[in-house]
Amino acid sequence: MRILYDRFPDPAVDTALSRALLLRASDGSVAETLRLHVPHRIVAFGKRDTLEPGYAAAVRIARDSGFAAIERLAGGRAAVFTEQTIAFAWTIPDPDPRSGIYERFQRLAAIIVAAFRRLGVTSAIGEISGEYCPGDYSVHHGGRIKLMGVGQRLARHAAHVGGVVVVNGSADLRDVLVRVYAALALEWNPATAGALADVVPGTTNEAVIDAILTEMGTQATLVEGSLDEATIELAHQLAAEHVSPASAP
Repeated sequence: MRILYDRFPDPAVDTALSRALLLRASDGSVAETLRLHVPHRIVAFGKRDTLEPGYAAAVRIARDSGFAAIERLAGGRAAVFTEQTIAFAWTIPDPDPRSGIYERFQRLAAIIVAAFRRLGVTSAIGEISGEYCPGDYSVHHGGRIKLMGVGQRLARHAAHVGGVVVVNGSADLRDVLVRVYAALALEWNPATAGALADVVPGTTNEAVIDAILTEMGTQATLVEGSLDEATIELAHQLAAEHVSPASAP
């Protein structure tokens, strides 16, 4: 499995990179890849969010709060990425990706639970009542706080499993989510937005990345890689499609 840590200065290109890797894996141009990186400050909106009457207002709130407004590759409702989170994108070539949807979700979530255990954090898989961007394969602590959210998107011959681990800064997360979700008229419980450092103070981004890689390494041979020019070029070409039209000045 190829490991990438690349991050582009433009949040839209960062988002489009996941899509570019998915498309390139689908056509056989790139191998299985796991990208782990510290993202930009982003509110990543799902497709359903863009259809809500309050979407434009939610985008303005995100931008006024110092976050880029991005339409993401996979997932349901708005999620927040900051410099105190870890973004992950797992690209998997598969001749029949639809048949493995649930197995991939379960496998990724189990890896995250095991990685958290290495950090001293007990966790479990499943949606908790009132969580933001709810999902059956979220990872939570004690049925109280969500620590990881995940989504999936398919191409013809590949799958992308991507999401976010919240390491620290849960107060910042709640602050923007409360206002964005209010604009979208979505009900949720802000107390469910947590971070690993709320459970084990002092947890760092570096420690989380190391723990995830250690767990991944029990299942595959990891090889640090680099992006090829064709994938980078495709990401730049696709970037504009991931910027919310409502976010233009």
